[in-house]
Amino acid sequence: MRKIVAGLFVSLDGVVESPEHWNTPHFNDEIGAVLGSQMAAADTMVLGRVTYEEFAAYWADKGSDVPFADAMNGIPKLVASTTLAEADWQNTNVINGDLVARLTELKQQPGKDIITSGSPTLVGSLLRAGLLDELRLLVYPVVVGRGRRIFENGFEQMSLELVDARTLSNGVLSLTYVPSPN
Repeated sequence: MRKIVAGLFVSLDGVVESPEHWNTPHFNDEIGAVLGSQMAAADTMVLGRVTYEEFAAYWADKGSDVPFADAMNGIPKLVASTTLAEADWQNTNVINGDLVARLTELKQQPGKDIITSGSPTLVGSLLRAGLLDELRLLVYPVVVGRGRRIFENGFEQMSLELVDARTLSNGVLSLTYVPSPN
């Protein structure tokens, strides 16, 4: 059975919004390798609408000379949206029906991991639905102070189990959690 794996950049104070404004000074080859291994283990990406629009605006016209461009443009992408009718970024389809049913079906099919990047609303929905198999966080040594948090108010308490932790040379923590069986 395939796994759904979420990857998020997060500040020490839990902010996930607009990481391009605060993670760049810390980005290095180690982070590139972490992201590259996640992409290599996947054959499908699922995104929320907002992240999809941000990614499509950035990646759609990037060529092979830009790191990760071939992977981002080539991987089949699904967009979870109730408002987007169609997607124009290559290899992208919109899921505007029953997301849980569609992803449950997709997990049963043969293939590699299904990954999501960013998309905190989607990640929360996947956790609540019991569909998220791994939550991979790159925790940056920065306090942003304001912005959207990884889990906003109203998210019910949930236990997760830490299954991997590494400190990268730049002080970024690479943490992997799985839903706790409790």
